[in-house]
Amino acid sequence: MVDVLIVLGSRSDRDVAEKAAKVLDRAGVDYNVRVASAHRTPERIDELIEEYEPDVKVYIAIAGLAAHLPGVIAAKTLKPVIAVPVEAKLCGLDALLSTVQMPPGVPVAVVGVDRGENAALLALQILALEDEDVRSFLEEYREEMKKQVARDDDTIKERFR
Repeated sequence: MVDVLIVLGSRSDRDVAEKAAKVLDRAGVDYNVRVASAHRTPERIDELIEEYEPDVKVYIAIAGLAAHLPGVIAAKTLKPVIAVPVEAKLCGLDALLSTVQMPPGVPVAVVGVDRGENAALLALQILALEDEDVRSFLEEYREEMKKQVARDDDTIKERFR
């Protein structure tokens, strides 16, 4: 069973997907990564939705430029879709605007440009609504971040004495 399906608009989005995969791996969540273009292979998106819809709980769609992939997936499912705009042109602003300006009735959640790790964390927050193990992972993850900030503060404080 796959909890999260990560769909890339093209192979060039792989580095952003790797960020998401690292977080999901650490959490022990099952996921798959596939490639389907909203414009070049719309029928492939239909096939992926049909294949994964029975089991997947959250979709992560990673795309740049016009970035229609998240919206196309959202139009075909009632499950949460998290968009990750990718920097390809215009510092990713084109992709960001394409994803945040969805029409009424077909929403997608959007994280920052190239922020695959935040997409994975948001997917985990959604999964944590029903999964105590995922919730525990997120609590530990946040605690690790707090400890890292404290270590950084100690390092900076010593440097500027």
